[in-house]
Amino acid sequence: MTTTSPTAVTGVDFVTVFVKDYEAARDFYGAVLGLTPSVTYGSFNGCEFETGSLTLQVMDAAAIGREFQPSTHPIAFHVEDVEAARARLESHDVRFMGDTIDSGVCHMAIFEDPDGNTLMFHHRYAPRS
Repeated sequence: MTTTSPTAVTGVDFVTVFVKDYEAARDFYGAVLGLTPSVTYGSFNGCEFETGSLTLQVMDAAAIGREFQPSTHPIAFHVEDVEAARARLESHDVRFMGDTIDSGVCHMAIFEDPDGNTLMFHHRYAPRS
């Protein structure tokens, strides 16, 4: 007999990105990265952006009593062409952390948002074995 656990995780609905400068972050995630805004919170500085598979909740850390510390663990954004995506951000003066990485199965280009949260463009080009 197979039973399903009441805590069986079936996906990830959203990830929170805490920021210090909410206005700069909202512009960066929307205008620079080109993510689609879906919700803006009225009671404090926060909003949501859609990526196609995951919602990013961008929030002013201080607005909910949190001390801001940038995340050093990258959120990997899937793109079809890492170099083209990188060139677009570089045209907006976004600096990348080194060269684009070719791991042998994927390309990765690491950068930061205006508050220093680590992000990445990612494209897997080799099939999973």
